[in-house]
Amino acid sequence: METIERIYRLLAKRYHPDNNKTGSVEKFENITKAYKTLSNPEKRAAYDVNYEKETNHRWKTVSKGDKSIDFGTDRQIRRTILYILYHKRKEAPLEAGVGTWQLEHLMEWPEKTLEFHIWYLKEKGWIEGTDAGGFAITVNGVDEIEEDGIITAKDRLLTEFIK
Repeated sequence: METIERIYRLLAKRYHPDNNKTGSVEKFENITKAYKTLSNPEKRAAYDVNYEKETNHRWKTVSKGDKSIDFGTDRQIRRTILYILYHKRKEAPLEAGVGTWQLEHLMEWPEKTLEFHIWYLKEKGWIEGTDAGGFAITVNGVDEIEEDGIITAKDRLLTEFIK
């Protein structure tokens, strides 16, 4: 809760309409809505459930498609792995590992299929193994996924479930 309040105050000060340099009514209203949601335990719990459900749905939607192996599908699988690891790194920068089992569950692809793609991403230097046995995106991986344009403004904002 302290972190939520600290970040809210920082952003509210930055985007308050009275701030001549960086003020923005729209951003200030969004920040205030987010704060009201995240600071209320009931609304926060509902947001967390919806956020996890939506995130899992988005990852599964991105990774689904024709299960026949072709180069387009291979690229999509690798991009989905990077996308998942990117979001995990943003959520918890120091604990950014995701295990193979979790990737299988989120993407609905078997471990044998994912092994090749994990090998490829490691060799490119876009992901690395963690001490806990999972995988995390590297700086090069972040650069690659952002350069590819997969990360959109919608992925960065808390607007859909804030009511």
